[in-house]
Amino acid sequence: MRHKFAHRKLNRTSEHRKAMFKNMLNSLIKYEQITTTLPKAKELKPQIDKVITLGKVKSLHNKKTLFSDLQDKFSVNKIVEILSQRYEKRSGGYSRVIKAGFRYGDDAPMAIIELVDRDIEAKKVDIKKKTAEKKPKSPESVTKEKEKKSTPKK
Repeated sequence: MRHKFAHRKLNRTSEHRKAMFKNMLNSLIKYEQITTTLPKAKELKPQIDKVITLGKVKSLHNKKTLFSDLQDKFSVNKIVEILSQRYEKRSGGYSRVIKAGFRYGDDAPMAIIELVDRDIEAKKVDIKKKTAEKKPKSPESVTKEKEKKSTPKK
């Protein structure tokens, strides 16, 4: 019998487990889809559903409660402004867990946890920043740099 065994320990201390789920919640809110092991995904699903439900009621107290849980201003703003609008007519079941085979190294069961009706562009949040930094130089700027190097200094 499993009476009074509420959650999986996942072979971690309580502090480590708490920090891990906070990081996973923030990643799931930011990217709207993450890949993790199946037991972690099953434990994360009720947590993300509770966080989104809390964000649907717009009050200062709920915002402060969300910030104390997530410790990330970006995540709290996204929940309150974007996700609460998206799920205002849905009364639960904001996320889904999809089994995704087994990990190569240790054969652990993997899963994808994602938000229902997710924004596909959310996964590319960080990729846009990287491509903007590696912007190719215009031919005019390249010729100007060559002229600066070739002219002798007096």
